[in-house]
Amino acid sequence: MNVSISGHHISITEAMETAVREKLEKVERHFDQIQSIQVILSLDNSGSGKKSHKAEAILRVSGQEMFVQSYDDDMYKAINDMADKLNRQVRKYKTRLERKKTQGAGRDGRYQDLSSGDTAPAV
Repeated sequence: MNVSISGHHISITEAMETAVREKLEKVERHFDQIQSIQVILSLDNSGSGKKSHKAEAILRVSGQEMFVQSYDDDMYKAINDMADKLNRQVRKYKTRLERKKTQGAGRDGRYQDLSSGDTAPAV
């Protein structure tokens, strides 16, 4: 898994990078087919004078791209929230894939079982 961490209006410290990588390990445990994750940590100085920290992530798997973002007064809380949101999206995506796999493999009730003696109408 390729993880890219960058900062916008903020310098990335070792502690921030370590926090992001540790949180993203949880995501990787749930789904191992992740191609890349791009994380952008930024400091948003809105007109209210209140500094707000933002953590964004773009996760790429084959055929799918997932985006999450989180705002908080503390950068580490924003990172935790961003990782939790990403974790939920990955688990939901994985469940959807597994459901597709099991539904496509079995019969869906439109066809009668030939072994029970019932005959299907000739087409």
